[in-house]
Amino acid sequence: MTGPGRRYGYVGPEDVRRAVGRGNGGRAIRCAADLDACTTAKDAEDAEPFTYVVGLDGLLRLAPRRSEHVACADGDDVLGAGEISFRRGPRGAVRVHEVSNQSTGYCPDPDSWPAVADALDRAGIGRPDGFTHALVFRRCERCGENNVVREEVFVCVFCDGDLPLLWNVTPRDPHRP
Repeated sequence: MTGPGRRYGYVGPEDVRRAVGRGNGGRAIRCAADLDACTTAKDAEDAEPFTYVVGLDGLLRLAPRRSEHVACADGDDVLGAGEISFRRGPRGAVRVHEVSNQSTGYCPDPDSWPAVADALDRAGIGRPDGFTHALVFRRCERCGENNVVREEVFVCVFCDGDLPLLWNVTPRDPHRP
């Protein structure tokens, strides 16, 4: 393992966080057999992608794709979050087919990859060398909205303000507007 990495707090809508029932987080994947147990399709290629988080304990947790990341994380901070799909190899071993950091609830930086890679390695699941689709998130310092940076254009889609070059999407202070 390379170490814990950045900790991401939930930055999504507060009503979504309030709806999270504690103790109902995503299924922890400690080994490939855990992954087999949570895929309902006979062939991993038929399975829909999963919502995933990497918990502060370094474990990968999976939930159905339409689940909120904050629910998958049981309301906690994470080391990584996004969507992930799997495929079976020629010998039947399941490996990652696609993996992203697409989570508007946590807005993790592409630099969260080492935590995701460590969680997959720890579980013995084959993986690519990086995200197959990486998103860049930034919070506009002018209007406060979270943005996905597209084509390296660091301009807010809400107010046309310049977006910072470095990741800055931290939980909002409830005492500040």
